[in-house]
Amino acid sequence: MKRADKESFVADFRTRLNEAPVLYLTDFSGLDVKSITVLRDRLHESGADYLVVKNRLLKRALEASEMDLPDLSEHLKGPTAVVLAGEGPVGPAKALTEFAKQHGDRPVFKVGILDQQVVAEGQFKRLATLPSRDELLAQLAGALEAPMASLAGVLQAKLQETAGLLDALREKKAEEG
Repeated sequence: MKRADKESFVADFRTRLNEAPVLYLTDFSGLDVKSITVLRDRLHESGADYLVVKNRLLKRALEASEMDLPDLSEHLKGPTAVVLAGEGPVGPAKALTEFAKQHGDRPVFKVGILDQQVVAEGQFKRLATLPSRDELLAQLAGALEAPMASLAGVLQAKLQETAGLLDALREKKAEEG
């Protein structure tokens, strides 16, 4: 890579990094090009990009970032690929975890950054087990719907009871007179 290409890559990556609140670093060794392409497709479906990056260029981009990011230099050893996600941390974490289960625990999660905080492997695994945003919204809607449905049922029963009492009163008045 020429110097101008490297500078352009660092500037472009820095821009993408500033736009993405989620960053995961992985070790992709042991995966062939076909597998990485499949992983890229799955991550793209979850709203993330998968980039194989030279550690030196990644370190420069992280240092040049406008965000106050923690130092990740200890994790920039060996083959490194970056997951940049703009739509949330759960989808890409699920996609990476499911892919790793199918491909011999590859890629290996190194470290992540979520809203400028370091995400360790244990936290990453918990993120991967969370329901998606849509599932959480559906659960919330269900939780809100149940009390309202109960209230509607109680109010309807009271209306039916009142209508029954009015009918009985009308019949009684008709009998009397």
